[in-house]
Amino acid sequence: MRSDLETNNLAGKGKALSASAAESYKAAGVDLERGYEVQRRIKDDLAKTDRPGVMASLGRFGGLFDLSQLGRYEEPVLVSGTDGVGTKLFLAFQMDKHDTIGQDVVAMCVNDVLVQGAEPLFFLDYLALAKAEPDLVQAIVHGVAKACKESGAALIGGETAEMNDLYADGHYDIAGFAVGIVEKSKLITGDELKSGDVLLGLSSSGVHSNGFSLVRKIFFKDHDYTCNSRFPSLEGTLGEVLLTPTRLYVKPVLAVLEKIRPHAMCHITGGGFYENLPRMSEKNFSYEIKRDAWYKPEIFSLIQEVGKLSTDEMYNVFNMGIGFVLALAEEDVEETRRILHEEGQDSFIIGQVKDGDGLVFV
Repeated sequence: MRSDLETNNLAGKGKALSASAAESYKAAGVDLERGYEVQRRIKDDLAKTDRPGVMASLGRFGGLFDLSQLGRYEEPVLVSGTDGVGTKLFLAFQMDKHDTIGQDVVAMCVNDVLVQGAEPLFFLDYLALAKAEPDLVQAIVHGVAKACKESGAALIGGETAEMNDLYADGHYDIAGFAVGIVEKSKLITGDELKSGDVLLGLSSSGVHSNGFSLVRKIFFKDHDYTCNSRFPSLEGTLGEVLLTPTRLYVKPVLAVLEKIRPHAMCHITGGGFYENLPRMSEKNFSYEIKRDAWYKPEIFSLIQEVGKLSTDEMYNVFNMGIGFVLALAEEDVEETRRILHEEGQDSFIIGQVKDGDGLVFV
């Protein structure tokens, strides 16, 4: 695991690099001893994400997962997803706060595989940075591991790459890859979606991890605001509110799936409502949305006001306070909302599926 900073002696095998070789590599920008310290620090976090099926230990070239240990699947289907955090990272750099970015990258991946009804099994991350400073990497990976544990996904592998010629000091990029599993007969494909289905929206924690190129342009390029700027409508600084991590929907939605079969689901990510709702099904439907049906975090009103954006632009870029949507038969709505409430997840009836094509706001 994390092979760019790994030598065989980490796993207790082989020989370490000679002192002269290690110094040559260090002169080129990669400090092996720093890498060893990173490995030692993150080992406990990785262990906390263990779950049935995990086989590999730290230091192997590939993460191993034994599906036969799960037992309960007759026709298991694997669902995979990969994603990153985008330019939200620049806020983490500016605030020197790196313990929430890990949840962002996990959430972006596991929320995607959840759309098909899949339970996350395992997760791998890729972290590239100028220098693998132990405190920095530990903070990032701690966030990844914490989110994996909350989602039930084992963190079974990853890569930490030191590339000081490519990244500025203190800068990095992170991406993730998740694999989930679902019984073939329980796969949510959107084929069952029909006119009359109710659209139930699950509240977001804020902007999540999409639209930050526009957010940064509005606040930091077109205006002279900083992450420390305060606005009467926000609880906390601008940076603190924007850096709020992406919500994890795995536990509440899996709890629903134990008793209710949604006809379709979607994760509201890049492209906002306009792009993601039509992705619920390959069939053409009209999605009638009631804009006043749910609470919208104040950050969205502020973005629209400062950026002078139209309402359509807002719904075309941002989640607008709804991060996940379930399309349900009308008779299943009440029970679904009860389950979600028990799981601590707010939900709102935001609209209905109709015959037609496209998105309609009422």
